[in-house]
Amino acid sequence: MAYESGALNAALSAAVGNDPDLVAELRGAFLESAARQIDLLGRARCDANWHFAALRLKSLAASFSVQGIVDLADQALEGAPGDPVVLRELAHAMRDFGDMNGPTP
Repeated sequence: MAYESGALNAALSAAVGNDPDLVAELRGAFLESAARQIDLLGRARCDANWHFAALRLKSLAASFSVQGIVDLADQALEGAPGDPVVLRELAHAMRDFGDMNGPTP
């Protein structure tokens, strides 16, 4: 999902222009919020908690135009709490974001 980082960077640059510090700050906020929701998914033991965390993750990803994470959140919404495939794919996607050195506006 390395291409997703490009979509995130493009969405951030479109929103704030050529301000690399602000883009980096918003990128960090996205990554932190997404990681928090993925952690909540991993700890969810009931349908309601799983569903709520998946919806928040989907909304967050949609607001930053990160379609791959939106798709994974949809998979989570269709699955059962603790779905190991979805959690593994989300962890992999977040590692891809972490491997990127941030935006280059």
